[in-house]
Amino acid sequence: MSDLPSQSKDAWSSSTYQTNASFVYSDENTSPVLRLLDPKLGERILDLGCGSGELTQRLSALVGPSGHVHGVDSSNSMVDAARSLGLTVSQGDMQALVLTAENQGSYDAVFSSAALHWCKDDPEGVVKGAYTALKKGGRFVGECGGFLNCVGVRTALHIVLKKRGHNAASLDPWYFTTPECLSTQISKHKFTRITALLHPRPTRLPTGLRGWLTTFTRTTWLAGLDDREAEAVMSEVEEMCGVDMRDEKGQWTMMYVRLRWSAVKE
Repeated sequence: MSDLPSQSKDAWSSSTYQTNASFVYSDENTSPVLRLLDPKLGERILDLGCGSGELTQRLSALVGPSGHVHGVDSSNSMVDAARSLGLTVSQGDMQALVLTAENQGSYDAVFSSAALHWCKDDPEGVVKGAYTALKKGGRFVGECGGFLNCVGVRTALHIVLKKRGHNAASLDPWYFTTPECLSTQISKHKFTRITALLHPRPTRLPTGLRGWLTTFTRTTWLAGLDDREAEAVMSEVEEMCGVDMRDEKGQWTMMYVRLRWSAVKE
């Protein structure tokens, strides 16, 4: 669930992720995309951007002992956390998926949750990798942040960083695309029966906006800033966004918009 553009240092901490962002893999938020995937007993499923493995573990239970789920994530911290659950997980970039000859064309489904929006460098590479991994008639199903995801917060980050002399566009790692754009990319690779739709999902933040910013921006957007400036940026973004995102009880809610898709390999 957490693939990132290539960086020399691991941009993720599985413990921080689990503390501040457990909503990413909660039953409530992942049930819709799992219903779309409809995993069956005995299936082989490739989980791209598997993160700390909680959802991969649920997939493994759904396919049963006669099936197999293989996770891939770019973060060593996330891979270690997923392996601690007893899962089969590889470290790698889902934008440039490496498959053995034996695994090419061997999967019944390729799945991805909350990961494609981190693939700004080459989102189409993810589609290409999924096609290579799938059997004929196999399913490519997933969900990611879509157009308008994190609206308000993303704008605030751009404003604050630009004001401080940074190139916000180059620091922004997110790829929040439209259903039309994603459908076009998928159709280039001989997928059929393509569906892609946006689903607004206001999401409560268990540790507030600061916890969210620490998890998702400190080591990505703000990776090149020293601690003092990064804290100042997050404080200013928090102040700007409070008027719309914090209710009268002090609870923070993020406006998530999820892009959910499915396609079948010809």
